[in-house]
Amino acid sequence: MQAIDKSKPILVTGGGGYISSWIIKYLLEDGFRVNTTVRDSSRKEKYSHLESLKSSKDNLVIYEADLLKQNSFLKSMKDCEIVIHTASPFFVTKINDPLKELVQPAKEGTINVLSSVNQTPSVKRVVLTSSCASIYGDNIDIKFTKNGIFTEEYWNKTSSLEHNPYSFSKTIAEEEAWKIAKNQKRWDMISINPAFVMGPALSKRADSTSVQTMQHICNGTFFLGAPELWFGITDVRDVARAHILAAFHEKAVGRHIISADSLPMVKMAEIIKVKYPNKFLLPQSTIPYFLIWIFGPLLGFSHQYIEKNIGMKVAFDNTYTKEDLGLSFTNIEDTIWDHVEQLLRDGLL
Repeated sequence: MQAIDKSKPILVTGGGGYISSWIIKYLLEDGFRVNTTVRDSSRKEKYSHLESLKSSKDNLVIYEADLLKQNSFLKSMKDCEIVIHTASPFFVTKINDPLKELVQPAKEGTINVLSSVNQTPSVKRVVLTSSCASIYGDNIDIKFTKNGIFTEEYWNKTSSLEHNPYSFSKTIAEEEAWKIAKNQKRWDMISINPAFVMGPALSKRADSTSVQTMQHICNGTFFLGAPELWFGITDVRDVARAHILAAFHEKAVGRHIISADSLPMVKMAEIIKVKYPNKFLLPQSTIPYFLIWIFGPLLGFSHQYIEKNIGMKVAFDNTYTKEDLGLSFTNIEDTIWDHVEQLLRDGLL
């Protein structure tokens, strides 16, 4: 990649999002000019927190752009050398039409953004927010790795529209992005592949999967027992820093797993209990597998999902990310405590 002109604006798509808000905050604090996009500029409650950030008045410009509208990102991308594409739907339950709600916005949105990149001569690098969901679909997939650990070499081959459609959407979108990137030579692309993202939000929105998961752990949903569901955890602030490091490290290449460690829900509850011993109705134990099999469908867990995920530990190798980007990971305890503190402060717990 050619040297970046740091006086040029940086485009961050999906500006009101959980991850993108932190990216914008850090870029503004470092003195950069930032362009960002929102789908509907009339819904200020989705992005008003950005306007209160330091230097936002002088260095932040908010544009309206829709993932499903061709060329709608061109105006916001003008003169930018770096594009950080974070905009994509993230929800894994209450999905009525996975093709329309997940796959089309993820894939077609990526195509539309990168089409605008191809039409914008100033762009030198794209940083794509992907996910560990494009690396694996179910926890059982760990059995098919070489050393019992997921690395950047793996791709999700087990998800579909019918099974884990969110993971399928992330996989399809990242595959399409790499295909487009490799079919030209002017700009390069880096992907950031976070595990489950937690940590404090900059907005008071409660519609994210991260917030809802923390609420379920604390509000008694799993008081009598939580399923032994393991997932990688990473701090939203680390994910934001990874995007910025990827944008400016000239020799950075490829995919980057962002995961500090793997934990099940009960272990997360134990961490919360250390700092808040009597405040929440936290899970007291792991619910036996046979009970999950019987009652899981009532909680939204299909038998197929239970069979392929419950009780199966996953692990992620973040070595390449540390070496290629120089990223240091936040302790999971601090991530969880800071997340709880933010939710309490904003009245969401």
